[in-house]
Amino acid sequence: MFEELSERGLVLLGCGKMGSAMLAGWLDRGLAPDAVSVIDPKPSDWLRGTGVRLNGDLPDSPAVVLIAVKPQMMGDALPDIAAFGNGPTLFVSVAAGTTIATFEDVLGAASPIVRAMPNTPAAVGRGITAITGNARVAPAQMDMAETLLQAVGQVVRLEGEHQMDAVTGVSGSGPAYVFHLIETLAAAGAAEGLPEDLAMRLAKATVAGAGALAEAAEETPAQLRVNVTSPAGTTAAALEVLMDEETGFPKLLRQAVKAAASRARELGS
Repeated sequence: MFEELSERGLVLLGCGKMGSAMLAGWLDRGLAPDAVSVIDPKPSDWLRGTGVRLNGDLPDSPAVVLIAVKPQMMGDALPDIAAFGNGPTLFVSVAAGTTIATFEDVLGAASPIVRAMPNTPAAVGRGITAITGNARVAPAQMDMAETLLQAVGQVVRLEGEHQMDAVTGVSGSGPAYVFHLIETLAAAGAAEGLPEDLAMRLAKATVAGAGALAEAAEETPAQLRVNVTSPAGTTAAALEVLMDEETGFPKLLRQAVKAAASRARELGS
């Protein structure tokens, strides 16, 4: 894949946190810096030192244009790449809430476009990204998009764009739910008499370790929960509160994911 990118080039539109994480992953995997052209109005010192082509002339027909600008900046940024539309260039967007139809309106309906939803653990190479494409995306182009996005973690393919709002509610917004779990778990430990810094260290390590175990284990998360729960023990007492159908996690998380997905639909309409 990198051979084609080296020959035709890759354009990265926007190089903030997500763009930088992806670029670092590509370079670590052997993509030549001079194969990448970056358009960014405020390049970081790190970006300046990578050796990529920065804010200069773009290739005539790049293999891929990856769009990593914030949705509110889209109107100003897209004209820089509009000339590549309706051709062989694959467009990959990681911009939240911007639909494929929106890009087709600007870039042309004949443009191959992949919409992707990564999440913030991509910054440490532990993200998960959901992707879907329009009818113009060839199988080899979908493979290329998947390979590029694997630089920051796992990639899953959706049945269609109609699933993207649910993905937003689960994995796109999901890290914030986990961060809130960490802060509230630490606060609960402090309320039971632990020093705040110790409670926070315990909470962070517990959530990180449990997540790693859940991902690595052959058992389901439900079975892992059973494994650590002794009858009438301390964990059982806690789970009686957390698993309450009216006041616990089941109802709260259904409501939270529904609210996030609904808001994603509003923003994309």
